[in-house]
Amino acid sequence: MDRSSIGGIGIAVGALLVAVILDGSSPAALINVSAFVLVVGGTIGATMASYRMADFKNLKDVIRVAFRSGEEDVNALIRLLVGFSVSARRDGLLALDARVQEVTDPFLRSGLQAVVDGVDPEFVRLLMETELQSSEARHRRGASMLETAGGYAPTMGIIGTVMGLVHVLSNLTSASSLGPAIATAFIATFYGIFSANVVWLPLGGKLKVRSQEETLVRELMIEGVLSIQSGDNPRAMEEKLRAFLPPRAAGAGDAEGTADTKTAEAPAP
Repeated sequence: MDRSSIGGIGIAVGALLVAVILDGSSPAALINVSAFVLVVGGTIGATMASYRMADFKNLKDVIRVAFRSGEEDVNALIRLLVGFSVSARRDGLLALDARVQEVTDPFLRSGLQAVVDGVDPEFVRLLMETELQSSEARHRRGASMLETAGGYAPTMGIIGTVMGLVHVLSNLTSASSLGPAIATAFIATFYGIFSANVVWLPLGGKLKVRSQEETLVRELMIEGVLSIQSGDNPRAMEEKLRAFLPPRAAGAGDAEGTADTKTAEAPAP
């Protein structure tokens, strides 16, 4: 699980509970099952109505991605691509055929397989960039669904509050019961605002960040695959790929990457 997503939501919930206790109230005062059902059900229903069913069915997977911890070791990826480059220069592209099947990433594997099969470089780039654009579009739809839910949730909360106030005023028997009843009615507004700003919108933002990170990694893969196909010098290729990384990340892998390249380029005894 992604620690920042879990930790961030946990801190927000914890801060809320502490604030309630410091004000002399009880967390139990925030529990209202009917308001919760209205806000959550209404938000999900309105979001469903805003998208195709095929897209909405992926909402569960989209949320799972936002909580998933899966940062790619980009330095390891660069070393893998450099290793392929060394093998291709030494033994030819066809020698990579057996190793390509060991690559776990389907995007990289399909690109390398196209190179091994002798596909034209321009078509390889077109193939990989088209798949990248398709992936980006799916990610945008996923983030958009969560942001749409974040827009509907406060409105559903207001609807719940209005319904509660209508019920309170239509059944008013004494002035002493008016205050607690109105406070209970406003719980729905609280649920809507809280869920939007602590759950839906932050998770939508997290998906955007994940999409940007994945796009950068896949652009690196494209350049690596094309460099292998064109027979670029492995050391020059490594420097080109490290240009995709921020300085700290690039520096972390420089020593190890250079050592691996020298070892790989060394002639067999």
